[in-house]
Amino acid sequence: MPKRHFSMLREFQLADWFTLGNAFCGTGAIFAAMRFLQEGIVADLLWGMALIPLAFVFDALDGRIARWRKVASTLGRELDSLADVISFGVAPAALGYACGLQGGWDWVVLSYFVGCGVSRLARYNVTAESLSGEEGKVKYFEGTPIPTSVVIVGLLALAAFSGRLGADLWFGEFRLGPWLLHPLVLVYALSGSLMISKTLRIPKP
Repeated sequence: MPKRHFSMLREFQLADWFTLGNAFCGTGAIFAAMRFLQEGIVADLLWGMALIPLAFVFDALDGRIARWRKVASTLGRELDSLADVISFGVAPAALGYACGLQGGWDWVVLSYFVGCGVSRLARYNVTAESLSGEEGKVKYFEGTPIPTSVVIVGLLALAAFSGRLGADLWFGEFRLGPWLLHPLVLVYALSGSLMISKTLRIPKP
């Protein structure tokens, strides 16, 4: 019997839809950042930032729902990682760029941050089984989880509320060789480095 149209979507579990909600929020945040760059309306930027904590809620709920319904799957884990890359990797970097982290060195650091997030999630997917206990649940994270980038978004939201965007960004800017660097971007470097740490172990709730 031939497969019906949208048969993949028909096979999604409830937790998978919450995961897609996570991705939807992250995508919306990226669009909001682009809208701000076009129109310069701070409210658009703030709405985009507000979507990241909402993505965090969806991310927390999808795992709980999967365990409650006992329907955890490899597909669900991959969906979760892809959604997390959008909401907690690319979206925070896009929001940072929109806030004024637009120097050449800023681009490098923001790209490093996203690369660390992707690497962190890939490592988790590969090692999840080996890190699982007898009950099949991962007991700890190696490195900080990528959703911790919600803290950076909170910092950016505070800057936006304070009117400290663009040329007024906290800590200013300075030229390092051919490019500009905003010291504020170093929070992304720190976050990314903590994500890919092999020695930092955080108990998983």
